[in-house]
Amino acid sequence: MARTHDPIPRFGDRRRMRIGLLGGSFNPAHAGHLHVARLARRRLRLDQVWLMVSPGNVLKPRDGMAPFKQRMDSAAALADGRRIVATGIEAVLGTRYSADTLRVLRRRFPRASFVWIMGADILEQLPHWRRWQEIARRIPLAIVPRGGHNARALAGHAARTLRAARRRDRAADTLAGTTTPAWAFLSVPSHPASATAIREGTAS
Repeated sequence: MARTHDPIPRFGDRRRMRIGLLGGSFNPAHAGHLHVARLARRRLRLDQVWLMVSPGNVLKPRDGMAPFKQRMDSAAALADGRRIVATGIEAVLGTRYSADTLRVLRRRFPRASFVWIMGADILEQLPHWRRWQEIARRIPLAIVPRGGHNARALAGHAARTLRAARRRDRAADTLAGTTTPAWAFLSVPSHPASATAIREGTAS
């Protein structure tokens, strides 16, 4: 199912690469996702960004969720297959929670340096994720602005808990491969695109 557009080897490889993980429902994928992937790749000095399409987000309702293949197709339409790659590897691995996905990826790609890329809205929600502090101990986090969420995220429980691990924005290019926990809030332009607005036909 997930292999249609998926160039990521399911059993991993031993290449030494700097990889950003941009996970989500991609319901649908849109210009905002591409904007974040391109900015993060440059700012974090990454070899690749994986648009990691979730087979099902346990924190989101199933109503209104497009079929997995449709969401994969929308992500693949944004990717170039080389620097920005659309993948359904979570469906292939059969992992449900991000902590489990990360554990398997670290085992199957032992020489890769991963960075988790997330919007400020996700940082705000992070304490609701299963074993979220384990995730923060295993992988550096790069946070990108998201309108209406930035101040709350930076004042929220996750940011307070990880306060000592915060890196300056200008040091973001050292996140990949750094000792964890480590995270940075990137001072980059935000993008107005919203999957909710696109689904509801209200996007400008």
